[in-house]
Parts: sequence; C-alpha cells; structure tokens
Amino acid sequence: MNSYNETLTWIHGLLKFGIKPGLKRVEWLLQRTGNPEKKIKCIHIAGTNGKGSTVEYLRSIFNEAGYNVGTFTSPYLITFNERVSINKEPIKNDELLEYAKLLKPLVDELTETSLGSPTEFEVITVISLLYFAKKQPDIVIYETGLGGLYDSTNVISPILSLISNIGYDHMGILGDTIEEIAFQKAGIIKKEVSVITTVEQIEALNVIEKKANTVHSDTYILGRDFSVLHKKSSDNGEEFLYTGLENSNISAELSMKGIHQVKNAGLALAAVEYLTRKGFYRIDPEKIKTGLFRANWAGRFEKVSSSPDIIIDGAHNHQGIQALRLTIENHYKGRKVYLLFAALHDKAYKNMMKELENIIDEAYFTTFDFPRAASAEQLLAESPFQKSCAISSWKDALKEAMKKLKEEDVLVITGSLYFISEVRKSFQNME
Repeated sequence: MNSYNETLTWIHGLLKFGIKPGLKRVEWLLQRTGNPEKKIKCIHIAGTNGKGSTVEYLRSIFNEAGYNVGTFTSPYLITFNERVSINKEPIKNDELLEYAKLLKPLVDELTETSLGSPTEFEVITVISLLYFAKKQPDIVIYETGLGGLYDSTNVISPILSLISNIGYDHMGILGDTIEEIAFQKAGIIKKEVSVITTVEQIEALNVIEKKANTVHSDTYILGRDFSVLHKKSSDNGEEFLYTGLENSNISAELSMKGIHQVKNAGLALAAVEYLTRKGFYRIDPEKIKTGLFRANWAGRFEKVSSSPDIIIDGAHNHQGIQALRLTIENHYKGRKVYLLFAALHDKAYKNMMKELENIIDEAYFTTFDFPRAASAEQLLAESPFQKSCAISSWKDALKEAMKKLKEEDVLVITGSLYFISEVRKSFQNME
C-alpha cells in the first residue's frame, strides 16, 4: 500500500465484514499498538440524533476559548478524512497512509485468529486513537457509530459521557423497544464518570439512571438539572435561554436552524459548564456565545443555494424527519415546498414520508450509488404525496425539480446522509 487511494481501497474493502458488535478486535489492535486510547482526554457522545451537531457546538466553543479539539465523527460528507479531524482540519492523506501501513499487517494477523477480520469502522477508530495520541489535542470528542455498549469507540475512558436522545433507528441491531435501545446507548457510561443527557422518555431515562447508579456515576438530566427555552426563530437561526447546573443563565443565538438544535446546544452547554466547574478547562461566557453562533455542521438544514432556496438535510429516521418538518414549518411557512428524496432500503422510509405529507407540494423520488439504497420506484410505491414521480438518476431528478422552482419556492433534499453527501459535492462544484 503506497498511496492514499490504495489506503482508502483497503479500508473500504473491510466494509464487507459489515457490523460486528463487540470490542475484542479493537482491544486486540490497541494492545498491539501501545494502547493509544489511554493517552488522550476525551468526551464520549451517544444518541440516535443530534450527536454530530452537539460535537460541533462543543468543538466551536472549545476552539473559541483557544483549545485544540479533536473530533471523531461519521459518516463523512465530502472527504473520508474529515471523520478524524483536529480543529475541523481533517487528517492528512500521508498521515492516513502511515497509520494504515502500520495496521495492515496487524489486521492480517488478527484476521487469521478466531476473532476474525476487524470491520472498516473498527480500523478507522484505531487510526483515530493513534492519531490523537500522537497529536495530543486538549480534548477529543468521540461520537459513537452505532449504539454504544458494543460500539468500537467504547474502548475509550472519557472524562464525561453525553447521551443526546433515544429514537427508533437500527432496530435490527439495537432492539425494538425504547428500553432496549437506551440500554445500548447507556453502555458508554463508565465507572464514576458523570453522564449528561437530553433524553426525555421516562422509560429511557430509567434505563440510563439505573446504569449510572450501578457504576456510581452522577447524572444530569434536561428539565431536572438544566433547561433550555426557545425564544424565537429568525433568518439568522434560533434564539434561546439556557439555565444551567447552578442556575446560571445564558441567552444565546444559533446560526444552525431548527428548534431541535436548541436541545443539542443545551447539551453542549451543560457539558462545558460541568467541565469548567470541575476545573478541566477555563472558558469565558462570551466565548461560549460566540462559539455557539459560529458552529456550523454541514448537511444539517444547510442552504446550498438561494433564490430559490435549496436545503439539504441529513435526516434519515423518523425523529430526524420530524425535526426537519418542524424547521420547514418554522422558517418557510406559506412557501411552496418541493422534495427530492432518497433513502436506504432498510430504513422506515414510508413513515419518514408520512411525516412530511402535509408540507410537501410535490415530491421527486430518486436513488444513488450505494449498496443499500432503495430504488426510486420502491420509494414511489409508498408515496403519500398527491404529486410525485420517480427518476432514477438523482442528477436528472434535481434538474427536473429545479426547473419547477420559482424564486420564492424551496427545495428540500433529504432521506439519507450518504445521499446528501453526493448532492452536496455537486453544489460545491457549481460554486
């Protein structure tokens, strides 16, 4: 393996090993590479939706305060490397190649054992840990890939755990009930490491608190220990009031649109308040406000074109689509709304469409180059919209939709993070 492209081909080749819950393969690789996970200071975040936005709020606040921040996120929107970043700067191609070369013989050796081959996500996790251990940022924020308990990121020992919310997604792996899914997410809670959550369902909170009590961890819960109050939506974003762990008040503004973003920002604020109170970091309140407003997470109600407005949003489950609907209603009331929709075949796309039924004037169904993508015809067969059509090429579907748009109309492109990643690249190329 001598080039970046060969590196990506090798890493993506591990995708065929799919999802293998469990930590033994990652632990084996870490042991053979000097246990880099023990050399970083980190925050761990799990949840069905909102993880990425919360990571971005935290990164932005810490950066404003002068700290270097590592982030591990998934999936990527533009380049593979952005999954492993410091201060929003992705790992360089030659560095990725260096770590892949180090790991390949170990992966080959591991594959021959009873544990079998590690997955793509497991190898990326190990690469990130080696990278951050070498670079030593002031804080690293790790987002789980799937669940928590058996997610490969769960090898870290964080100074704080966060759980954004619980919803129905990946049920084939995480379980069919809120309690079962919450049990998996609560798996990130470590002994005597505090957990902060914006989860609202009583049954999920019971599971989280039970796990926390078992391992002697303090819990901080939205609505009990801290709160957020949405004040108004504007063209600039959202204004809200945060009341903190010690009744501190912060009035702040977000440029990321959507009332659901207020909860994500509240989770980030509670984390910052906890960490400053415990003496881990010093962050001025004005830096917090600036960091919140400057936070920008690609693919989250992102406007990629204006007059007419074209919005891309990574909603890919019922909870995400519900948040998208509310944001459209809040910011585009009375406007004609067109939809370009693609989804993975193993997602509950019928329920996702139903959520948007009353706000969409016309829908275009399409597909994209991804192994699990549903066909345009499959999606059309479940369409609840009065005016809808299927066009297999998403580029053709986008052109057809754009022909219909008047200046005051809006086109919303959603259904899958993988899909909007493709679409976003095409808009960047137009710039």
